[in-house]
Amino acid sequence: MSTFWSPRVRELTPYIPGEQPRERLIKLNTNENPYPPAPGVGDVLRDYPTDHLRLYPDPESRALREALAREFGVEVEQIFVGNGSDEVLALAFQAFFCQQRPLEMPATTYSFYPVYCRLYGIERRALPLTASHEVDLAAFSGDSGGAIFANPNAPTGHGHGRAAIAELLGRVTDSVVLVDEAYVDFGGESAIPLVASHPNLLVTGTFSKSRSLAGLRLGYAVGSRELIEGLTRVKDSFNSYPIDSLASAVAIAALEDHDHFEASREKVITTRERTRTRMEKLGFRVLPSQANFVLVTHPEHDAAQLFAGLRERGILVRHFNTKALRDFLRITIGTEDEMESLVETLETLCV
Repeated sequence: MSTFWSPRVRELTPYIPGEQPRERLIKLNTNENPYPPAPGVGDVLRDYPTDHLRLYPDPESRALREALAREFGVEVEQIFVGNGSDEVLALAFQAFFCQQRPLEMPATTYSFYPVYCRLYGIERRALPLTASHEVDLAAFSGDSGGAIFANPNAPTGHGHGRAAIAELLGRVTDSVVLVDEAYVDFGGESAIPLVASHPNLLVTGTFSKSRSLAGLRLGYAVGSRELIEGLTRVKDSFNSYPIDSLASAVAIAALEDHDHFEASREKVITTRERTRTRMEKLGFRVLPSQANFVLVTHPEHDAAQLFAGLRERGILVRHFNTKALRDFLRITIGTEDEMESLVETLETLCV
């Protein structure tokens, strides 16, 4: 630990991303889409005029924000974009949650949220999940510095419908409610239509999952003009040019191909449900999921040992060594062939 580090850096426990292996494995550990992005993405990459790269990009990312505004039926002033939803979330924590009152969030959720709290000195109030591993929206109070949850939740996969979120917004009115919709396209119901009637609602999303652009790093937020202005003030105090010109062009191409988007996500959903059925036949408990992953546990087999056994056989899944999750494996939904290999391997391990 360096003596040059500031006290806050010494106290940090950084977020640990899923393993990115160098060897050839069936990679079911980081919730990437198993299918390629829209064909138009390849056209942009092939034909992009490289001379444009000598120029700074549009600091307002106007073209991309206009495309997202059309996609979601909102005004362009209600759209914010950043380098992956992680950056958008980080800016939102700075813009809205550095408050005297604690930020409320589920006790089991996306593990970057507590990291941001430690980084920015935000007090966190962790709310237990229900007995069925669902985010307990009734536990969120109106007496907080804000609320944040993933919907569908990570890593459990359950999602609340729009009506339930509207009920929460009816109770929490004087602080920001951030709904992280990274996985909503795989079976969830978006809260974006509620933005029109709830000025304290911010909805974040990503191109990494259903748009198959995890390698590009693009995220967005939808909210009232007031919230977007707050995000922009923080962004412009940190980096005025977050979205490069090539990334913007690629993202617009991905947004415009609705047929490819629908076909890709439907394949993931179909494979998820088929995998769930087969794993249940092997004795696994599979939590209901509206995401591109499932969280599973087996009453007779240790999750850490299953994780190690799968890796030895060339299949990488995610095991979280925490009290709440040590009995579970989170498994990304891959192609049909990849999931067939997973199930066949589990058949040999669960004997």
